[in-house]
Amino acid sequence: MIKDLPKNVVKDIAIAVALEKESVESKIWYVYLINLKNVPIENVLITSRGYGEKDGEQVKTSTLRHMFPEVKNGGYKLIEPIDEQTFGLNNEYWLSYYIGNEIFDKKFIFLPESIVELNFIKLPVLNKVGVMIL
Repeated sequence: MIKDLPKNVVKDIAIAVALEKESVESKIWYVYLINLKNVPIENVLITSRGYGEKDGEQVKTSTLRHMFPEVKNGGYKLIEPIDEQTFGLNNEYWLSYYIGNEIFDKKFIFLPESIVELNFIKLPVLNKVGVMIL
């Protein structure tokens, strides 16, 4: 039963949207998983999808799945590129991983219009600018 599952709290793990390149014509963005823990995380599974309303109609993107055998402590992994056209949607990243025999999971949701310059910070580990959810 659900009540019997351990309540493992996800800490020191972030999903970040980073600005990679900027030119007059376009901007290139990537989504990263950042492990700020002192231990590696293993069997990392991330599902990503976008959903919401655009021009008065409900919109859903494809669901993508990403798997990494390990993300080292203080390390990061590139999850996927992200198109600016999806910034008006909810961009959801559902993360599951193991530390030893314990499983952890958490949903990270970038709300519509949250990926804007006003919210930019210098992203730890990556040393790039972008938006991050811890």
